[in-house]
Amino acid sequence: MSKINTLAPETAAPRKPAWIRVKAPTSPEYGETRDMMRRLNLHTVCEEAACPNIGECWSHKHATVMILGDICTRACAFCNIATGKPRPVDPLEPEHVATAVAEMALKHVVITSVDRDDLADGGANQFVRVIERTRAIAPDTTIEVLTPDFWRKEGAAEAVIRARPDVFNHNLETVPRLYPTIRPGARYFNSLRLLSDVKRQDPSIFTKSGIMVGLGEERTEVMQVMDDLRAAEVDFLTIGQYLQPTPKHAPVQRFVTPDEFADYAKMARAKGFLLVSATPLTRSSYHADRDFAELKKARAAALAG
Repeated sequence: MSKINTLAPETAAPRKPAWIRVKAPTSPEYGETRDMMRRLNLHTVCEEAACPNIGECWSHKHATVMILGDICTRACAFCNIATGKPRPVDPLEPEHVATAVAEMALKHVVITSVDRDDLADGGANQFVRVIERTRAIAPDTTIEVLTPDFWRKEGAAEAVIRARPDVFNHNLETVPRLYPTIRPGARYFNSLRLLSDVKRQDPSIFTKSGIMVGLGEERTEVMQVMDDLRAAEVDFLTIGQYLQPTPKHAPVQRFVTPDEFADYAKMARAKGFLLVSATPLTRSSYHADRDFAELKKARAAALAG
């Protein structure tokens, strides 16, 4: 099923600058990771969202598993995942995810999903089952979830929080002014409230969020998003360059320079985030295993100081 974005006319993506060009994947390990995902009937956001880092990550046997199918009930203007009527939830998916985690010997796994507004719980219980089964099969693996907003799904977020993932990630994606065109099915303050509720209900869980830049946002708006996230006690912020997946998606307004990313990172650290990743190729799950280790160190240092 193809993704059709009716929010903007077709616009060819501008030529990428040298600092965000990546090589095509060629390593044997990349092929092995791809074959395992096919064998276990699993989807990954790496493929579905056309992530530029897939070659590097899969070559190191790191993959972000996308549960609840590969068809989303929303049509965000930035996202390459297909939109339409999803298939039924796969009852074997938790077992398959846990098996993949064990076979890859992951120290840290990121589990995300499509939006499932068609389900009464938004897919929350499948997140819980995946967490529980992964803990049973791979007890030494730390777990990061990257969830939908569970908008109007009473008790859904609470169920995932009670399952106690090590990191609870939910991306704001962009500044509030751009939500009507870039993320029309979501509400900015609902997403902020979700992140705040995680910390309020279980302060031991690390919280994380991310945005894309290059969509037409102003620097002052990015600073305000940082302040909003710190007010919600979010620990970790990611900022990356938006890349237009197809001509039917929202166009890139500009390519943000590495120096500007460095400035964003400096400002975010000054505002109190425990960890910041802000580079053109930064994505929510990029180097998540390494970042989790850094988060633990940063929290320990903050508590000691």
